[in-house]
Amino acid sequence: MQARKTGSTQTQASALAGISDRSGQRIEAGEHQVDRGRKRDWRTRCDPLDGVWESELEPMLRQEPRLQPTTLYEYLQEQYPGQYAQVLRTLQRRVSDWKQRHGQTPEVMFELRHEPGLMGLSDFTELKGLSITIGGEPYPHLIYHYRLAYSGWQYAQIIEGGESFIALSEGLQNAFEACGGVPRQHRTDSLSAAYRNAGSNHKQLTQLYEHLCEHYRLEPTRNNRGIAHENGAIESPHGHLKNRLTQQLYLRGSFEFASVADYQACIAGVVSKLNNQCAEKYAQERSHLQALPRYRVADYEVLSAQVSSRSTITVRRILYTVPSRLIGRQLEIHLYHNRLRGYLGQNSVVELPRVRATGGLRRGRCINYRHVIEALHQKPRAFIYCTWQAELLPNQLYRALWAQMKQDFALDKAALLMVEALYIAATQDKETAVADYLEDQLTGSTLSLNGLRQHFSAGDKTSNPPLSYHQHSLDDYDHLLHSPQLSQPVSNPESSSQESPAVPHAQPLGGP
Repeated sequence: MQARKTGSTQTQASALAGISDRSGQRIEAGEHQVDRGRKRDWRTRCDPLDGVWESELEPMLRQEPRLQPTTLYEYLQEQYPGQYAQVLRTLQRRVSDWKQRHGQTPEVMFELRHEPGLMGLSDFTELKGLSITIGGEPYPHLIYHYRLAYSGWQYAQIIEGGESFIALSEGLQNAFEACGGVPRQHRTDSLSAAYRNAGSNHKQLTQLYEHLCEHYRLEPTRNNRGIAHENGAIESPHGHLKNRLTQQLYLRGSFEFASVADYQACIAGVVSKLNNQCAEKYAQERSHLQALPRYRVADYEVLSAQVSSRSTITVRRILYTVPSRLIGRQLEIHLYHNRLRGYLGQNSVVELPRVRATGGLRRGRCINYRHVIEALHQKPRAFIYCTWQAELLPNQLYRALWAQMKQDFALDKAALLMVEALYIAATQDKETAVADYLEDQLTGSTLSLNGLRQHFSAGDKTSNPPLSYHQHSLDDYDHLLHSPQLSQPVSNPESSSQESPAVPHAQPLGGP
Protein backbone atom coordinates (compact mmCIF):
# COMPACT_ATOMS: atom_id res chain seq x y z
CA MET A 1 0.00 0.00 0.00
CA GLN A 2 2.90 2.36 0.72
CA ALA A 3 4.25 1.78 -2.79
CA ARG A 4 0.88 2.64 -4.27
CA LYS A 5 0.77 5.85 -2.25
CA THR A 6 4.15 6.90 -3.59
CA GLY A 7 2.90 6.53 -7.16
CA SER A 8 3.93 2.97 -8.08
CA THR A 9 1.74 1.00 -10.41
CA GLN A 10 -0.25 -2.04 -9.25
CA THR A 11 2.22 -4.40 -10.89
CA GLN A 12 5.25 -2.68 -9.32
CA ALA A 13 3.66 -2.57 -5.85
CA SER A 14 2.71 -6.29 -6.08
CA ALA A 15 6.22 -7.20 -7.10
CA LEU A 16 7.71 -5.26 -4.19
CA ALA A 17 5.31 -6.99 -1.76
CA GLY A 18 5.99 -10.43 -3.23
CA ILE A 19 2.39 -11.13 -4.16
CA SER A 20 0.53 -11.61 -7.41
CA ASP A 21 -1.21 -8.80 -9.29
CA ARG A 22 -4.57 -10.43 -8.57
CA SER A 23 -3.92 -10.53 -4.82
CA GLY A 24 -2.81 -6.87 -4.94
CA GLN A 25 -6.01 -5.90 -6.71
CA ARG A 26 -8.15 -7.73 -4.13
CA ILE A 27 -6.30 -6.07 -1.23
CA GLU A 28 -6.70 -2.63 -2.79
CA ALA A 29 -10.41 -3.31 -3.42
CA GLY A 30 -10.95 -4.56 0.14
CA GLU A 31 -11.90 -8.08 -0.96
CA HIS A 32 -8.94 -9.91 0.63
CA GLN A 33 -10.01 -12.99 2.77
CA VAL A 34 -7.88 -12.99 5.89
CA ASP A 35 -9.12 -16.43 7.05
CA ARG A 36 -8.64 -18.12 3.71
CA GLY A 37 -6.96 -21.54 4.15
CA ARG A 38 -8.15 -21.95 7.75
CA LYS A 39 -9.58 -25.37 8.58
CA ARG A 40 -13.34 -25.23 8.32
CA ASP A 41 -15.02 -25.56 11.69
CA TRP A 42 -18.53 -24.77 10.65
CA ARG A 43 -21.25 -26.80 8.98
CA THR A 44 -22.87 -26.20 5.64
CA ARG A 45 -25.73 -28.59 6.43
CA CYS A 46 -27.37 -30.13 9.44
CA ASP A 47 -25.69 -33.12 11.14
CA PRO A 48 -27.69 -36.22 10.04
CA LEU A 49 -26.68 -37.97 13.31
CA ASP A 50 -27.63 -35.05 15.54
CA GLY A 51 -29.34 -36.27 18.66
CA VAL A 52 -28.06 -39.85 18.56
CA TRP A 53 -24.29 -39.71 18.06
CA GLU A 54 -23.27 -38.07 21.33
CA SER A 55 -26.09 -39.47 23.40
CA GLU A 56 -26.21 -43.10 22.19
CA LEU A 57 -23.72 -44.16 19.54
CA GLU A 58 -20.50 -42.74 21.00
CA PRO A 59 -21.17 -44.19 24.49
CA MET A 60 -21.78 -47.56 22.83
CA LEU A 61 -18.41 -47.33 21.09
CA ARG A 62 -16.63 -46.36 24.30
CA GLN A 63 -18.11 -49.37 26.03
CA GLU A 64 -17.31 -51.77 23.15
CA PRO A 65 -14.83 -50.37 20.58
CA ARG A 66 -15.15 -53.49 18.40
CA LEU A 67 -18.62 -52.46 17.23
CA GLN A 68 -18.79 -51.94 13.47
CA PRO A 69 -20.65 -49.17 11.59
CA THR A 70 -23.06 -51.68 10.05
CA THR A 71 -24.05 -52.89 13.52
CA LEU A 72 -24.73 -49.31 14.68
CA TYR A 73 -26.70 -48.61 11.51
CA GLU A 74 -28.92 -51.63 12.11
CA TYR A 75 -29.40 -50.45 15.69
CA LEU A 76 -30.67 -47.09 14.42
CA GLN A 77 -33.07 -48.81 12.01
CA GLU A 78 -34.54 -50.85 14.83
CA GLN A 79 -34.80 -48.00 17.35
CA TYR A 80 -35.80 -45.21 14.94
CA PRO A 81 -37.60 -46.75 11.94
CA GLY A 82 -37.45 -44.52 8.86
CA GLN A 83 -35.55 -41.63 10.52
CA TYR A 84 -31.96 -42.59 9.63
CA ALA A 85 -32.30 -44.36 6.29
CA GLN A 86 -29.47 -42.56 4.45
CA VAL A 87 -26.76 -42.28 7.12
CA LEU A 88 -24.70 -45.44 6.59
CA ARG A 89 -21.85 -43.71 4.73
CA THR A 90 -21.83 -40.86 7.23
CA LEU A 91 -21.82 -43.35 10.09
CA GLN A 92 -18.87 -45.23 8.55
CA ARG A 93 -16.80 -42.03 8.30
CA ARG A 94 -17.77 -40.95 11.81
CA VAL A 95 -16.87 -44.33 13.37
CA SER A 96 -13.58 -44.51 11.46
CA ASP A 97 -12.62 -41.01 12.65
CA TRP A 98 -13.59 -41.85 16.24
CA LYS A 99 -11.55 -45.08 16.28
CA GLN A 100 -8.48 -43.25 14.96
CA ARG A 101 -8.70 -40.79 17.85
CA HIS A 102 -10.07 -42.90 20.68
CA GLY A 103 -9.93 -46.57 19.57
CA GLN A 104 -7.66 -49.36 20.70
CA THR A 105 -4.01 -49.23 19.70
CA PRO A 106 -3.27 -51.93 17.08
CA GLU A 107 -0.48 -54.42 17.62
CA VAL A 108 2.91 -53.38 16.26
CA MET A 109 4.82 -55.84 14.09
CA PHE A 110 8.58 -55.61 14.53
CA GLU A 111 11.03 -56.60 11.84
CA LEU A 112 13.33 -59.29 13.20
CA ARG A 113 16.97 -59.93 12.40
CA HIS A 114 17.78 -63.59 11.67
CA GLU A 115 21.24 -64.98 12.32
CA PRO A 116 22.75 -67.60 9.99
CA GLY A 117 22.53 -71.16 11.30
CA LEU A 118 20.33 -70.20 14.25
CA MET A 119 16.76 -71.21 13.48
CA GLY A 120 14.92 -73.78 11.39
CA LEU A 121 11.12 -73.88 11.30
CA SER A 122 8.68 -76.76 10.76
CA ASP A 123 4.97 -76.88 10.06
CA PHE A 124 2.34 -78.91 8.23
CA THR A 125 0.10 -77.39 5.59
CA GLU A 126 -2.76 -78.54 3.40
CA LEU A 127 -3.18 -77.98 -0.32
CA LYS A 128 -6.76 -76.67 -0.25
CA GLY A 129 -8.89 -76.14 -3.31
CA LEU A 130 -7.10 -78.80 -5.39
CA SER A 131 -8.05 -82.44 -5.75
CA ILE A 132 -4.87 -84.49 -6.22
CA THR A 133 -5.52 -88.04 -7.48
CA ILE A 134 -3.18 -91.04 -7.57
CA GLY A 135 -4.18 -93.72 -10.07
CA GLY A 136 -7.61 -92.11 -10.41
CA GLU A 137 -8.34 -92.18 -6.65
CA PRO A 138 -8.47 -89.07 -4.40
CA TYR A 139 -5.28 -88.73 -2.38
CA PRO A 140 -5.75 -87.10 1.04
CA HIS A 141 -2.46 -85.86 2.44
CA LEU A 142 -0.56 -83.07 4.15
CA ILE A 143 2.69 -81.38 3.16
CA TYR A 144 5.48 -81.14 5.72
CA HIS A 145 7.35 -77.87 5.20
CA TYR A 146 10.77 -76.96 6.68
CA ARG A 147 12.62 -73.67 6.22
CA LEU A 148 15.81 -71.99 7.40
CA ALA A 149 14.93 -68.54 8.76
CA TYR A 150 18.11 -66.75 7.59
CA SER A 151 18.61 -67.97 4.03
CA GLY A 152 15.08 -69.13 3.21
CA TRP A 153 16.25 -72.58 2.06
CA GLN A 154 13.33 -75.00 2.29
CA TYR A 155 12.27 -78.60 2.01
CA ALA A 156 8.85 -80.20 1.53
CA GLN A 157 7.54 -83.75 1.43
CA ILE A 158 4.22 -85.60 1.35
CA ILE A 159 2.77 -86.86 4.63
CA GLU A 160 -0.05 -89.36 4.73
CA GLY A 161 -2.40 -89.16 7.69
CA GLY A 162 -2.49 -86.29 10.15
CA GLU A 163 0.15 -84.50 12.15
CA SER A 164 2.08 -87.01 14.24
CA PHE A 165 5.49 -87.40 15.79
CA ILE A 166 6.33 -90.07 13.19
CA ALA A 167 5.58 -87.63 10.38
CA LEU A 168 7.47 -84.80 12.10
CA SER A 169 10.49 -87.01 12.82
CA GLU A 170 10.75 -88.36 9.27
CA GLY A 171 10.21 -84.99 7.61
CA LEU A 172 12.60 -83.11 9.88
CA GLN A 173 15.40 -85.66 9.56
CA ASN A 174 14.96 -85.83 5.78
CA ALA A 175 15.18 -82.03 5.70
CA PHE A 176 18.41 -82.09 7.72
CA GLU A 177 19.96 -84.61 5.33
CA ALA A 178 18.87 -82.63 2.28
CA CYS A 179 20.20 -79.42 3.85
CA GLY A 180 23.47 -80.98 4.96
CA GLY A 181 23.42 -79.49 8.46
CA VAL A 182 21.41 -78.74 11.59
CA PRO A 183 20.49 -75.30 13.02
CA ARG A 184 20.78 -74.52 16.71
CA GLN A 185 17.05 -73.97 17.28
CA HIS A 186 13.91 -75.64 15.96
CA ARG A 187 10.73 -73.56 15.87
CA THR A 188 7.20 -74.95 15.70
CA ASP A 189 3.69 -73.88 16.57
CA SER A 190 1.58 -75.90 19.01
CA LEU A 191 2.05 -79.16 17.13
CA SER A 192 0.31 -82.03 18.84
CA ALA A 193 3.21 -84.12 17.52
CA ALA A 194 5.67 -82.22 19.70
CA TYR A 195 3.62 -80.90 22.63
CA ARG A 196 0.85 -82.21 24.83
CA ASN A 197 -1.44 -80.57 27.37
CA ALA A 198 -0.43 -81.16 30.96
CA GLY A 199 -2.88 -78.63 32.35
CA SER A 200 -5.03 -75.73 31.32
CA ASN A 201 -2.18 -73.46 30.18
CA HIS A 202 0.92 -75.57 30.78
CA LYS A 203 2.68 -77.26 27.88
CA GLN A 204 5.11 -80.09 28.17
CA LEU A 205 7.41 -81.63 25.57
CA THR A 206 6.69 -85.20 24.58
CA GLN A 207 9.52 -87.55 25.45
CA LEU A 208 10.00 -88.63 21.83
CA TYR A 209 10.32 -85.07 20.56
CA GLU A 210 12.63 -84.17 23.42
CA HIS A 211 14.88 -87.12 22.56
CA LEU A 212 14.89 -86.10 18.88
CA CYS A 213 16.03 -82.57 19.76
CA GLU A 214 18.73 -83.85 22.10
CA HIS A 215 20.10 -86.19 19.44
CA TYR A 216 20.47 -83.35 16.92
CA ARG A 217 21.61 -80.81 19.56
CA LEU A 218 18.54 -78.66 18.92
CA GLU A 219 16.93 -76.16 21.24
CA PRO A 220 13.14 -76.64 20.84
CA THR A 221 11.18 -73.36 20.71
CA ARG A 222 7.57 -72.55 19.90
CA ASN A 223 5.30 -69.59 19.35
CA ASN A 224 2.38 -68.77 21.61
CA ARG A 225 -0.79 -70.68 20.92
CA GLY A 226 -3.15 -68.94 18.52
CA ILE A 227 -0.59 -66.31 17.43
CA ALA A 228 0.40 -67.55 13.99
CA HIS A 229 2.45 -64.48 13.01
CA GLU A 230 5.08 -65.47 15.58
CA ASN A 231 5.80 -68.37 13.22
CA GLY A 232 5.64 -66.06 10.22
CA ALA A 233 8.96 -67.21 8.77
CA ILE A 234 7.21 -70.47 7.81
CA GLU A 235 3.53 -69.43 7.63
CA SER A 236 4.06 -66.90 4.86
CA PRO A 237 6.27 -69.24 2.76
CA HIS A 238 3.42 -71.78 2.96
CA GLY A 239 1.48 -69.52 0.62
CA HIS A 240 4.40 -69.05 -1.78
CA LEU A 241 5.06 -72.79 -1.95
CA LYS A 242 1.42 -73.71 -2.51
CA ASN A 243 1.00 -70.97 -5.11
CA ARG A 244 4.06 -72.19 -7.04
CA LEU A 245 2.85 -75.79 -6.80
CA THR A 246 -0.63 -74.83 -7.98
CA GLN A 247 0.79 -72.96 -10.96
CA GLN A 248 3.00 -75.94 -11.80
CA LEU A 249 -0.05 -78.20 -11.78
CA TYR A 250 -1.93 -75.76 -14.02
CA LEU A 251 1.03 -75.74 -16.40
CA ARG A 252 1.15 -79.54 -16.26
CA GLY A 253 -2.50 -79.63 -17.23
CA SER A 254 -3.53 -82.38 -14.80
CA PHE A 255 -3.85 -83.11 -11.09
CA GLU A 256 -3.54 -86.87 -11.75
CA PHE A 257 -0.33 -88.75 -10.95
CA ALA A 258 0.63 -92.34 -11.64
CA SER A 259 2.26 -92.78 -8.23
CA VAL A 260 3.09 -90.95 -5.02
CA ALA A 261 6.73 -90.83 -6.14
CA ASP A 262 5.74 -88.84 -9.24
CA TYR A 263 3.81 -86.37 -7.10
CA GLN A 264 6.74 -86.01 -4.70
CA ALA A 265 9.05 -85.38 -7.66
CA CYS A 266 6.74 -82.56 -8.81
CA ILE A 267 6.89 -80.96 -5.35
CA ALA A 268 10.68 -81.37 -5.24
CA GLY A 269 10.98 -79.57 -8.58
CA VAL A 270 8.99 -76.60 -7.28
CA VAL A 271 11.07 -76.44 -4.08
CA SER A 272 14.29 -76.62 -6.09
CA LYS A 273 13.30 -73.53 -8.09
CA LEU A 274 12.51 -71.65 -4.88
CA ASN A 275 15.88 -72.66 -3.40
CA ASN A 276 17.71 -71.39 -6.47
CA GLN A 277 16.52 -67.88 -5.58
CA CYS A 278 18.32 -67.99 -2.21
CA ALA A 279 21.36 -70.03 -3.24
CA GLU A 280 23.82 -67.28 -2.31
CA LYS A 281 22.46 -66.76 1.22
CA TYR A 282 22.22 -70.51 1.73
CA ALA A 283 25.91 -70.85 0.82
CA GLN A 284 26.68 -68.27 3.54
CA GLU A 285 24.52 -70.06 6.11
CA ARG A 286 25.78 -73.54 5.26
CA SER A 287 29.04 -73.04 7.16
CA HIS A 288 27.17 -71.99 10.33
CA LEU A 289 25.06 -75.17 10.56
CA GLN A 290 25.92 -77.95 12.96
CA ALA A 291 27.20 -81.24 11.55
CA LEU A 292 24.81 -84.15 11.14
CA PRO A 293 25.11 -87.00 13.66
CA ARG A 294 26.31 -90.40 12.48
CA TYR A 295 22.87 -92.01 12.62
CA ARG A 296 19.21 -91.02 12.59
CA VAL A 297 16.63 -91.27 15.33
CA ALA A 298 14.00 -93.91 14.59
CA ASP A 299 11.23 -92.24 12.59
CA TYR A 300 8.81 -95.07 13.25
CA GLU A 301 6.87 -96.51 16.15
CA VAL A 302 7.74 -100.02 17.33
CA LEU A 303 4.77 -102.35 17.96
CA SER A 304 4.26 -106.10 18.27
CA ALA A 305 1.66 -108.25 16.53
CA GLN A 306 0.82 -111.96 16.54
CA VAL A 307 -0.05 -113.53 13.17
CA SER A 308 -3.41 -115.28 13.57
CA SER A 309 -4.54 -118.53 12.00
CA ARG A 310 -6.28 -116.42 9.35
CA SER A 311 -2.87 -115.05 8.29
CA THR A 312 -3.71 -111.58 9.63
CA ILE A 313 -2.38 -109.06 12.11
CA THR A 314 -4.19 -106.12 13.71
CA VAL A 315 -2.38 -102.77 13.98
CA ARG A 316 -4.19 -99.68 15.26
CA ARG A 317 -7.62 -101.27 14.68
CA ILE A 318 -6.75 -102.10 11.05
CA LEU A 319 -6.69 -105.75 9.90
CA TYR A 320 -3.81 -106.61 7.55
CA THR A 321 -3.12 -109.88 5.74
CA VAL A 322 0.46 -111.17 5.73
CA PRO A 323 2.04 -114.15 3.91
CA SER A 324 0.57 -117.37 5.26
CA ARG A 325 4.03 -118.80 6.06
CA LEU A 326 4.11 -116.38 9.02
CA ILE A 327 1.07 -117.87 10.79
CA GLY A 328 1.73 -118.26 14.50
CA ARG A 329 4.81 -116.00 14.53
CA GLN A 330 5.27 -112.87 16.62
CA LEU A 331 6.27 -109.93 14.42
CA GLU A 332 7.96 -106.71 15.42
CA ILE A 333 6.14 -103.96 13.54
CA HIS A 334 7.82 -100.70 12.55
CA LEU A 335 4.95 -98.28 11.96
CA TYR A 336 5.70 -95.37 9.61
CA HIS A 337 3.32 -92.62 8.52
CA ASN A 338 2.62 -94.31 5.19
CA ARG A 339 3.66 -97.95 5.62
CA LEU A 340 4.44 -100.65 8.14
CA ARG A 341 7.24 -103.18 8.06
CA GLY A 342 7.28 -106.53 9.85
CA TYR A 343 10.45 -108.15 11.21
CA LEU A 344 11.37 -111.60 12.47
CA GLY A 345 14.51 -110.96 14.44
CA GLN A 346 16.66 -108.72 12.24
CA ASN A 347 15.05 -109.83 8.97
CA SER A 348 12.32 -107.85 7.24
CA VAL A 349 9.66 -110.34 6.17
CA VAL A 350 6.76 -108.16 5.04
CA GLU A 351 6.06 -104.54 4.09
CA LEU A 352 2.51 -103.23 3.82
CA PRO A 353 0.90 -99.88 2.97
CA ARG A 354 -0.56 -98.19 6.01
CA VAL A 355 -4.34 -97.91 5.96
CA ARG A 356 -6.51 -95.59 8.04
CA ALA A 357 -10.19 -95.94 8.79
CA THR A 358 -12.37 -93.48 6.85
CA GLY A 359 -16.00 -92.45 6.73
CA GLY A 360 -16.33 -92.15 10.48
CA LEU A 361 -15.43 -95.81 11.03
CA ARG A 362 -12.98 -96.85 13.70
CA ARG A 363 -11.85 -100.06 12.00
CA GLY A 364 -10.70 -101.05 8.54
CA ARG A 365 -9.07 -103.81 6.49
CA CYS A 366 -6.09 -104.09 4.17
CA ILE A 367 -6.43 -107.41 2.30
CA ASN A 368 -3.95 -108.64 -0.31
CA TYR A 369 -5.09 -111.80 -2.09
CA ARG A 370 -1.49 -112.71 -2.91
CA HIS A 371 -0.82 -113.43 0.78
CA VAL A 372 -3.49 -116.17 1.07
CA ILE A 373 -4.00 -117.38 -2.49
CA GLU A 374 -2.08 -120.65 -1.95
CA ALA A 375 -4.43 -121.65 0.88
CA LEU A 376 -7.47 -120.37 -1.00
CA HIS A 377 -6.50 -122.38 -4.05
CA GLN A 378 -6.77 -125.51 -1.93
CA LYS A 379 -10.17 -124.40 -0.52
CA PRO A 380 -11.87 -122.53 -3.37
CA ARG A 381 -15.36 -122.76 -1.86
CA ALA A 382 -14.14 -120.67 1.11
CA PHE A 383 -14.18 -117.71 -1.26
CA ILE A 384 -18.01 -117.84 -1.42
CA TYR A 385 -18.65 -116.96 2.21
CA CYS A 386 -15.35 -115.30 3.15
CA THR A 387 -15.93 -112.02 5.01
CA TRP A 388 -13.12 -110.46 2.98
CA GLN A 389 -14.60 -111.45 -0.37
CA ALA A 390 -14.84 -107.90 -1.73
CA GLU A 391 -11.31 -107.03 -0.53
CA LEU A 392 -9.82 -110.25 -1.98
CA LEU A 393 -10.76 -109.02 -5.44
CA PRO A 394 -7.96 -106.62 -6.40
CA ASN A 395 -9.96 -103.92 -8.19
CA GLN A 396 -13.36 -102.86 -9.47
CA LEU A 397 -12.98 -104.78 -12.74
CA TYR A 398 -12.54 -108.07 -10.88
CA ARG A 399 -15.61 -107.27 -8.77
CA ALA A 400 -17.65 -106.71 -11.93
CA LEU A 401 -16.33 -109.98 -13.38
CA TRP A 402 -17.30 -111.84 -10.19
CA ALA A 403 -20.82 -110.43 -10.38
CA GLN A 404 -21.08 -111.65 -14.00
CA MET A 405 -19.73 -115.10 -13.10
CA LYS A 406 -22.39 -115.53 -10.42
CA GLN A 407 -25.04 -114.88 -13.05
CA ASP A 408 -23.59 -117.19 -15.71
CA PHE A 409 -22.48 -120.15 -13.53
CA ALA A 410 -23.45 -122.03 -10.44
CA LEU A 411 -21.99 -120.48 -7.30
CA ASP A 412 -19.47 -123.28 -6.69
CA LYS A 413 -18.21 -123.20 -10.26
CA ALA A 414 -18.02 -119.42 -10.26
CA ALA A 415 -15.91 -119.52 -7.09
CA LEU A 416 -13.64 -122.16 -8.63
CA LEU A 417 -13.14 -120.02 -11.74
CA MET A 418 -12.41 -116.84 -9.80
CA VAL A 419 -9.99 -118.52 -7.38
CA GLU A 420 -8.14 -120.13 -10.29
CA ALA A 421 -7.95 -116.75 -12.01
CA LEU A 422 -6.55 -115.11 -8.87
CA TYR A 423 -4.07 -117.95 -8.43
CA ILE A 424 -2.76 -117.52 -11.99
CA ALA A 425 -2.66 -113.73 -11.56
CA ALA A 426 -0.59 -114.07 -8.38
CA THR A 427 1.78 -116.86 -9.40
CA GLN A 428 2.43 -115.56 -12.92
CA ASP A 429 2.09 -111.85 -12.12
CA LYS A 430 -0.52 -111.38 -14.84
CA GLU A 431 -3.33 -109.59 -13.02
CA THR A 432 -4.30 -107.38 -15.95
CA ALA A 433 -3.92 -110.12 -18.57
CA VAL A 434 -6.12 -112.51 -16.57
CA ALA A 435 -8.81 -109.85 -16.17
CA ASP A 436 -8.79 -109.14 -19.92
CA TYR A 437 -9.07 -112.85 -20.71
CA LEU A 438 -12.00 -113.32 -18.30
CA GLU A 439 -13.78 -110.31 -19.76
CA ASP A 440 -13.41 -111.57 -23.33
CA GLN A 441 -14.50 -115.12 -22.46
CA LEU A 442 -17.52 -113.97 -20.45
CA THR A 443 -18.59 -111.72 -23.30
CA GLY A 444 -18.43 -114.65 -25.72
CA SER A 445 -19.92 -117.12 -23.19
CA THR A 446 -16.93 -119.43 -23.71
CA LEU A 447 -15.27 -119.28 -20.28
CA SER A 448 -14.24 -122.66 -18.84
CA LEU A 449 -11.81 -123.83 -16.17
CA ASN A 450 -9.78 -125.98 -18.59
CA GLY A 451 -9.63 -123.20 -21.12
CA LEU A 452 -8.39 -120.78 -18.48
CA ARG A 453 -5.65 -123.16 -17.35
CA GLN A 454 -4.59 -124.11 -20.87
CA HIS A 455 -4.46 -120.53 -22.05
CA PHE A 456 -2.04 -119.41 -19.36
CA SER A 457 -0.10 -122.67 -19.11
CA ALA A 458 0.63 -122.44 -22.85
CA GLY A 459 1.97 -118.97 -22.32
CA ASP A 460 4.43 -120.30 -19.74
CA LYS A 461 5.99 -122.93 -21.98
CA THR A 462 9.19 -121.62 -23.50
CA SER A 463 10.62 -123.52 -26.48
CA ASN A 464 14.39 -123.82 -26.74
CA PRO A 465 15.89 -121.93 -29.66
CA PRO A 466 16.96 -124.19 -32.59
CA LEU A 467 20.63 -125.15 -32.59
CA SER A 468 22.66 -124.49 -35.73
CA TYR A 469 26.01 -126.19 -36.28
CA HIS A 470 28.51 -126.69 -39.11
CA GLN A 471 30.12 -130.07 -39.73
CA HIS A 472 33.81 -129.66 -40.50
CA SER A 473 35.61 -131.74 -43.08
CA LEU A 474 36.79 -135.26 -42.08
CA ASP A 475 39.86 -135.11 -44.36
CA ASP A 476 41.91 -133.85 -41.42
CA TYR A 477 41.50 -137.20 -39.68
CA ASP A 478 42.70 -139.08 -42.81
CA HIS A 479 45.73 -136.87 -42.99
CA LEU A 480 46.49 -137.60 -39.34
CA LEU A 481 46.26 -141.38 -39.83
CA HIS A 482 48.65 -141.32 -42.81
CA SER A 483 51.19 -139.08 -41.09
CA PRO A 484 54.86 -140.33 -41.48
CA GLN A 485 55.45 -139.97 -37.75
CA LEU A 486 52.86 -142.64 -36.97
CA SER A 487 54.62 -145.16 -39.24
CA GLN A 488 57.77 -145.20 -37.06
CA PRO A 489 57.99 -147.97 -34.36
CA VAL A 490 57.15 -146.98 -30.87
CA SER A 491 60.02 -147.38 -28.39
CA ASN A 492 59.79 -149.01 -25.00
CA PRO A 493 57.58 -146.70 -22.94
CA GLU A 494 59.56 -147.31 -19.76
CA SER A 495 62.94 -146.51 -21.33
CA SER A 496 61.43 -143.67 -23.21
CA SER A 497 60.07 -142.08 -20.06
CA GLN A 498 63.41 -142.54 -18.33
CA GLU A 499 65.38 -141.02 -21.14
CA SER A 500 63.09 -138.07 -21.81
CA PRO A 501 64.35 -134.86 -20.21
CA ALA A 502 62.00 -133.11 -17.78
CA VAL A 503 60.27 -130.02 -19.09
CA PRO A 504 60.82 -127.29 -16.52
CA HIS A 505 57.87 -125.13 -17.58
CA ALA A 506 55.19 -126.92 -19.49
CA GLN A 507 52.92 -124.81 -21.63
CA PRO A 508 49.24 -124.90 -20.59
CA LEU A 509 46.73 -126.59 -22.80
CA GLY A 510 44.43 -123.64 -22.78
CA GLY A 511 43.70 -120.36 -21.17
CA PRO A 512 41.19 -120.00 -18.34
